[in-house]
Amino acid sequence: MASLVVLDQGGSISISFEDLLKYHGRSSIAGVAHAFKAMERAFPLLSPAGPPERSEITVESGFPGGGARDAFEMVTRAVTGDRYGPAPATAGADAPEAPGGRFYFRLGYRGTFVDLVLRPGHIPEDFLQLACRDAPTPAEAQRAQALKEEMAERLMSLPADEVYDASPG
Repeated sequence: MASLVVLDQGGSISISFEDLLKYHGRSSIAGVAHAFKAMERAFPLLSPAGPPERSEITVESGFPGGGARDAFEMVTRAVTGDRYGPAPATAGADAPEAPGGRFYFRLGYRGTFVDLVLRPGHIPEDFLQLACRDAPTPAEAQRAQALKEEMAERLMSLPADEVYDASPG
């Protein structure tokens, strides 16, 4: 089972995807998976010598979804610590479209930044149409949830570098 490891005042904490789902739930399971993969990709680049200290990680998100926000919060405490916010509108302009934004994240740690962009092919064609509906029918809501579940399962089965491209920020 894959886990993210961070330090909390020097002590190691391991947080699995299942732990994140216990905190967030399943309503935005794909957003939780995206944030998990973004952190899994970024942490070794931000702190190559070992796990980063969670209280020093910053997050800019091009994706306003609650699942991603909750995942970043549980792992980094960035929301509570006022180190989490929206990415500038121009950031991640080449990133794939997400409900309400783009699949782009910028994580920082001790003056080092990593920009993360979702690689092509990870968003089902009908996902955006269904996920962005203001008043979906029950059948549409059920289909959207099924797509979120399928996407999360697929993302979690892949190495992080096959999900997110990373470049120095």
